[in-house]
Amino acid sequence: MTKDEVLKIVLESPSLPTLPTVACKLISISSNDEIGMKDIANLISNDASLSAKVLKVANSAFYDFPCKISTIQQAVSRLGMNAIKNLVFSFSFLSVKAKSKKAVFNYEKFWEQSLSNAVAAKLIMAEIGKSDWEEIFVAGLLQNIGELIIATSLPQQYEQVLSETFNSEKSALELERQIIGADHAFIGYEVTKKWRFPATLLTPILYHHCPEGYEGDDKKLKLAVDVIYLSGIITSILYSNNPQKYHQKFLGESKTLLDFNDEIIDKILKLVVSETTQTANVFGLHMENTKSVEEILQEANAALSDMNMEYDHMNRELEEKSKHLEKLAHLDSLTEIFNHGYFQSFLEKEINLATRKNATLSLILADVDSFKSFNDKYGHQTGDFILKELCKLMKKSLRDYDMIARYGGEEFAIVLVETTGQEAQIVAEKLRESIAMHAFIDSNKKHKVTVSFGVAEIKPAVDNFTKYELIGFADKSLFESKRKGGNSVTLYAQHKGII
Repeated sequence: MTKDEVLKIVLESPSLPTLPTVACKLISISSNDEIGMKDIANLISNDASLSAKVLKVANSAFYDFPCKISTIQQAVSRLGMNAIKNLVFSFSFLSVKAKSKKAVFNYEKFWEQSLSNAVAAKLIMAEIGKSDWEEIFVAGLLQNIGELIIATSLPQQYEQVLSETFNSEKSALELERQIIGADHAFIGYEVTKKWRFPATLLTPILYHHCPEGYEGDDKKLKLAVDVIYLSGIITSILYSNNPQKYHQKFLGESKTLLDFNDEIIDKILKLVVSETTQTANVFGLHMENTKSVEEILQEANAALSDMNMEYDHMNRELEEKSKHLEKLAHLDSLTEIFNHGYFQSFLEKEINLATRKNATLSLILADVDSFKSFNDKYGHQTGDFILKELCKLMKKSLRDYDMIARYGGEEFAIVLVETTGQEAQIVAEKLRESIAMHAFIDSNKKHKVTVSFGVAEIKPAVDNFTKYELIGFADKSLFESKRKGGNSVTLYAQHKGII
């Protein structure tokens, strides 16, 4: 499915989370310039539970006012409309819970991590000197709202993404695009746009994994995107299976994007867990993770050290066996070059690599001319000697990262990485010439051998054909070289055929 088709399904899903009532009304009236603080206060006051939560935050260490705030009217007056609006957003979304006990999505864990995002964003923004932390707090809280939306609207696909995450090197976003057809950043942005969120929340949601994607001129939005991106990295330190990786990433990215020094970075990382725990208490959430960043990294390093020691011990025992088995598994016993099976897997891997790098690779098939007659005349032992000497001769003319394998009998396959067909044709011609001029001396008898070559290229990111078709093209070229009498090179070009 295209991402637009996925979005349509999500928006029409009966399971799509609905915008909380008060938040919906608040967005609606906020766009009216005639609406004042009194109207905002009255809206919040109509919800007793929400009013109590707002007053709890207003009287907490978040603001540290000297006098107690007793009414919503006082809270709106003291905090300001923008701060109150963002607090309402926070409480409204934190109230979204699972509708069924069978729900795949873990709401508690999601909001715990989202709150960590929010606190981290607040701490980062505080080091930049911004006092209006509420807006960036909400942006941090909702940056991954698309995950919740996908999980509730497309639960089966989301469960598949979760399952693949543990067994794949791909990121969650890549797996979402592959399995679902759209990632949570796109879905979160489009759905919250339908909810008429302001740009200060929408833009960070869209770019929270790729701040470089924002190309606008609004400095405030650019800052928000960078801050939210960094807050997500901090949360990954706290909750991922590889905290060291994200710790290093935060060190580098915070210096690059915000010019933070080590002192500021240490301060943020020391405060994030304790402040998240305090914030969770204020917002009525239970926090499972109370270990500091330092403790998390120490435990991860200790676990990694133990694993490395165990691996080192195992590696010492298995190294020799592995080398022997690898040689048996991948090498041809006669010529001591790679065998057919290894050639197939190597070609598959290099095609995939060329796809990611948008590169070209070439395949050469080589066949010894009239080899059956040669065997019949001089015997198989001499034939085996010729094959071994031939392989040694060809290997000398290839690069270390190219691959030569025995394709079968007297036929050989050569894979040239990051090489065009025309470049491979030149290589094949040099091989042909060196073989034709070489004297193969066995038991004081001199033998002359010629080889025919077929060449084909593939640029996987562009060409719409398979590995097996590539082999077929090279084989056609080889057949043409044989038809011409042997001892020649033929190139196959996809759009031109044999040339």
